[in-house]
Amino acid sequence: ANLPPEMADVLINLLGNQVSAVMTTGFEEDGRGDAEDDRHESELRNRNDISETEKSQLIRARRGQGVFRKNVSQIEMKCRITGLSSLKHLRASHIKPWRFSSSYEKLDGNNGLILSPHVDHLFDGGHISFTADGSLLVSLGIANGVMTAWNIDPTMNVGDFLPEQEIYLQFHRDNVFKQ
Repeated sequence: ANLPPEMADVLINLLGNQVSAVMTTGFEEDGRGDAEDDRHESELRNRNDISETEKSQLIRARRGQGVFRKNVSQIEMKCRITGLSSLKHLRASHIKPWRFSSSYEKLDGNNGLILSPHVDHLFDGGHISFTADGSLLVSLGIANGVMTAWNIDPTMNVGDFLPEQEIYLQFHRDNVFKQ
């Protein structure tokens, strides 16, 4: 069920150790394991304002497995640009970057897209974004030939997004996308 972010944060805190039983995993790690993930994990482990269980859930979500990926895959079935639907070859990408998201937003499936790795790279880097109606936005600063080499039509439309996704996409356009 959709909950306001503040209520979700309260419920996560109230559930404490029971969060693991309620929120199950089911996807394997995407293999990124980069230094940024390590830094965020270290920051999370040093926080005193959240429980150990919530820290664990957020770390797993950041690593590309667990609750976030499951939640996104219930909304997004395939990469909107490539059409690939084999989840083991796709990434669950935050629309509003993880570092700017509340605890609720970090796990909210509406804050995610299922993307092919090269599309995820473009989206996370602010080289592409999407309008609410699904039109692809391409940064003027993208290197010549990238879209052509990856066979991405800069005029494509990937279909409408849910109103709940549009809130996050607006953040992405305003704060991540490099016009």
